[in-house]
Amino acid sequence: MQEQYRPAEIEPAAQAHWQAAQTFKVVEDPNRPKYYACSMLPYPSGKLHMGHVRNYTINDMLARHLRMKGFNVLMPMGWDAFGLPAENAAIAYQRSPAEWTYANIEDMKSQMQPLGLGFDWSREVATCDPDYYKWNQWFFLKMLEQGIVYKKTQVVNWDPVDQTVLANEQVVDGRGWRSGAIVEKREIPGYYFAITRYAEELLSSIDQLDGWPDQVRAMQRNWIGKSTGVRFAFKHDVRDASGALIQDGKLFVFTTRADTIMGVTFCAVAAEHPLATRAAELKPALAAFIEECKKGGTTEAELATQDKKGMDTGLTVTHPLTGEAVPLWIGNYVLMSYGDGAVMGVPAHDERDFAFANKYGLPIKQVIATTHVDTQPFDAKEWQGWYGDKQLTHCVHSGKYDGLDYEAAVDAVVADLAAQNNGEKKTTYRLRDWGISRQRYWGTPIPIIHCASCGDVPVPYDQLPVKLPTDCIPDGSGNPLKHRADFLHVDCPQCGKPAQRETDTMDTFVDSSWYFMRYACPDATTMVDARNDYWMAMDQYIGGIEHAVLHLLYARFWTKAMRDIGLVKIDEPFTRLFTQGMLLNDSYYREQADGKKRWFYPSEVEVQHDDKGRPVSAVAKEDGQPVQMGGIEKMSKSKNNVVEPKDIISRFGADTARLFTMFAGPPEQSAAWSDSGVEGAYRYLRRVWAWCYKQHDALKDAGTVDAASLDAASKALRREVHLTLKQINHDYERFQYNTVVSGAMKLLNTLEGAAAVAPSVLREGASILLRVLSPVSPHLTHALWTELGYAATAGELVNASWPEPEAAAMDSDQIELVVQVNGKLRGQISVPKAADRAAIEAAALADPHVMKHVEGQTIKKVVVVPGRLVNLVVG
Repeated sequence: MQEQYRPAEIEPAAQAHWQAAQTFKVVEDPNRPKYYACSMLPYPSGKLHMGHVRNYTINDMLARHLRMKGFNVLMPMGWDAFGLPAENAAIAYQRSPAEWTYANIEDMKSQMQPLGLGFDWSREVATCDPDYYKWNQWFFLKMLEQGIVYKKTQVVNWDPVDQTVLANEQVVDGRGWRSGAIVEKREIPGYYFAITRYAEELLSSIDQLDGWPDQVRAMQRNWIGKSTGVRFAFKHDVRDASGALIQDGKLFVFTTRADTIMGVTFCAVAAEHPLATRAAELKPALAAFIEECKKGGTTEAELATQDKKGMDTGLTVTHPLTGEAVPLWIGNYVLMSYGDGAVMGVPAHDERDFAFANKYGLPIKQVIATTHVDTQPFDAKEWQGWYGDKQLTHCVHSGKYDGLDYEAAVDAVVADLAAQNNGEKKTTYRLRDWGISRQRYWGTPIPIIHCASCGDVPVPYDQLPVKLPTDCIPDGSGNPLKHRADFLHVDCPQCGKPAQRETDTMDTFVDSSWYFMRYACPDATTMVDARNDYWMAMDQYIGGIEHAVLHLLYARFWTKAMRDIGLVKIDEPFTRLFTQGMLLNDSYYREQADGKKRWFYPSEVEVQHDDKGRPVSAVAKEDGQPVQMGGIEKMSKSKNNVVEPKDIISRFGADTARLFTMFAGPPEQSAAWSDSGVEGAYRYLRRVWAWCYKQHDALKDAGTVDAASLDAASKALRREVHLTLKQINHDYERFQYNTVVSGAMKLLNTLEGAAAVAPSVLREGASILLRVLSPVSPHLTHALWTELGYAATAGELVNASWPEPEAAAMDSDQIELVVQVNGKLRGQISVPKAADRAAIEAAALADPHVMKHVEGQTIKKVVVVPGRLVNLVVG
C-alpha cells in the first residue's frame, strides 16, 4: 500500500475497474426489491459546474447506499436535447443545432466520467434521437384519436425575436425568457393538449403524493387553481357593423364573490374581446391602447404586479339584478385566455379593482360589512384586509340580500339569476390547456400533413418517425423547415395529391414528460414495454424547485394519459420527490458604458477585507480598478461565478469535490462555495488514507470481533463506533448527507484516538468507516477496501453489505447520571449498572464539580431517580 494519498492515480483505476466489470449496468430482477432513483435530465449546454456535481452526487449517494442494502437500483442519465439554446448557438456559430448538441453531449459525458457517478449508460436517452421522438409523435396521434389533442386558433404570446410562441411561464416581465424581447399577443392556430380534462384528478391525487415536499404540492394546487363560483351575463345592445348583436348580447363573467354583485360599478374586458374590437371601431382612440395591452404581461404573477391601466369604451352593459347601466372598460389586467375574457369590477371588495377604481375615479360601493369589533370603518381611499373577507361578514346596501352571510348571499343571488335563466354555479380551474406548437426548427416535428383537399391529415403510424433534417443552419429569420423542400413537400396519405408537412415542432416540455419511462426500456420496439412496469413508479426523483410546477405537472398528465390508453398501470410517475438546494458563489461585475454588466470570475478579482475579515471592496487584477461585489449568487455561466469540476479534480480529486458538496450544507438548502471548505475536505480524506496506511498490517492480520473477550477499552471504542453508525444510518434515511459526512468524520476521530484496543475492533471500525463513506467518496474507499483485504473476504465494496449497529455493542456496563444540587445541574457521574443507592450517593459526593456546591453545608436529603439523576438537597 502506498503511503501517500494520490487521487490522480486511484480514481481512474477505480473507474476503469467499474467500467470493465459493467458494475452499474442494471437488469430487471423480480427476486430483489427494486429502487429507481433519477435526477432530472440536464440540457447539454456543454459545461458542468460544481452545482451539477452536488445534484448528481446526491443521487449517486442514494443509489450506492441502497445498492449495498440489497436493492436492485436503477440510476440512468440522458439529455433534454431539443430547444431554443441550440438554435441560438447555431445562429451564432453557423453550425447545425444537431452538430452543436451532440458535441456538447460528448463533452458533458467526458466531464461526468471523472466524478465516478454510477450511471447505467446503457440506458442513455437523447430526446433529439429519432428513436426517442418517434414515440412523441406516436402518442400525439393516439391522443388526437382520443380527442386529447386538438387544434384551435387562440391568442398566444409571440416572441418577435425568437419567432415563436411562448408559454405564459416563459414570459418574464412581459419579455421572452431567452430573447428579452417585448412579447406580443397574436392569434395563431396551433395544437393543444387537453390537460384540463385531467384537472380534477391532477388536483385530487396531490393528496396521495405524501413523499413530495409540501411546498411543491402547494405550488401544484395553486397552479391548477380550482375555484367554485357563479357564471352569469351582463346583457348589452352592442352590435357589430352589420347590425348583429355581439355574442348574442351577453357579456359573461365568472366570480367567486357573487355575494358582492350589488357592488359592481364597472366591467372590464380583455383587449382581444369582441366588445373591445367593436369599441375601437366606434372610438378610434382606443386602438392604440388595445395594441399596448397586447404587449403586456401574460402571467398571473405579472398581472398582480404590473401597473393597472384601462380605458373607458363608452359602452355600457346592464346589471342583471338592478337593471342599471354599468360602464364597460378595457383593462390591461384582463386576459382573453382566462374565463370569458371579462370581469365584473367590485372595487370595494377586490384589491385590484379598488386600485383601478381609485386611479380612474370610478365609484366604490361598500356592500359587505364585518362583525369583527377591531376593524376600522370602511374607507374608500385606503384598502384594508377585511374588505375582501368572506368570514364573519354580511351584506349591506344590497337590498333584499342585506344581513345575509357569504354562503346564504351566494345561494340567494344564484337563485335570482337562475330565475332569469342567466346564471349557474360552476367550477373553474386556473389551469389552461397546454399549447404545444412552436414555430421553431429544433424540436419534434408535429406529425400532421396539410392537404388542400383533405385538410389536416395525421401521418400514418407506419411512416413514423417524421424525421427532422439535422443539417439545417438557422439564420434567425424564422423556421428553416418552411424552406426545406425535401421535408416540406409530401403526398397526402389520403388522396395522394401534393401536400405539405406541418413545420411547427413540439414544445420541449413534451420531450421531458416521459423520458424517465424510456430509461426503463430504451430499446423497446413499442413506446414502453413490460420493463417499465417493473421500474415505475419511480421511487425517488431529484431535481430543482424551479421545475415544481410545469415539468412535474406535465409529467403527471402524460402518465395519466398513457394509463388511459393502456400503456402503463400507474396513476402517478414519482413516489418521492427531492428538491435540492443550489450551490452559490460570490459574484463580481463592472458597469460598462453601454449599460451592460461585465461579470468577472472570482479568480480574476482581489478582495479587500476590514479588520474583522469582512469583505468591503474588490478590484480587478487585470487593471486594479474597482469592481462591484454582486453578492452570493447561484452558480451561473452568465455571471462567471461557476467553479468547474475539472479544476477541483485536478487539484484535489473527485472524492474531495463530492465530499465538499455534500458537507457544505443540508442537501435541500442552498450552500455557499468555499475554497477553504474544499481544502478541509481534502485534508480529511488524506487523514483517512494516512490512518489506514499506519494501521495497514494490524488491520489485515486482525480477525473478527469476539465480544465476550474484549477488555473495557475495546468495548468502549466499539460502543462509540456503533453509536455513531446508528446516527449515520438515521441520517442516510432522511437525506441528511451533510451530517452523514459529519458522522464519518467523527468515526475517524474515534479510531485515530484509540489506544491499546483489540485489532479486531479496529478492523471492524475501519470496515464500517469505509462502507459509510463509500457512497460519497467511492474511489478512495474502493482502493482502501481492497488494500486492507476486505474485498478478498467480503467482495467488492460497491456490493458489500451495509453495516448495521449491534444492540449488544451499544450496550454499556456503565450508566450516566446527572447530579443536581437543590434542583440545579452541577455534574455528571458514571456508575456501574448494578450500583446500589449507597454507591450512587458516594459517587455523586465524590464528583469534584458537585463537591464545591455542597462543601460546608448539611445534606438534608438525597433523591435518586434510577437511570436518570441524583438530586442533593442541602441547606
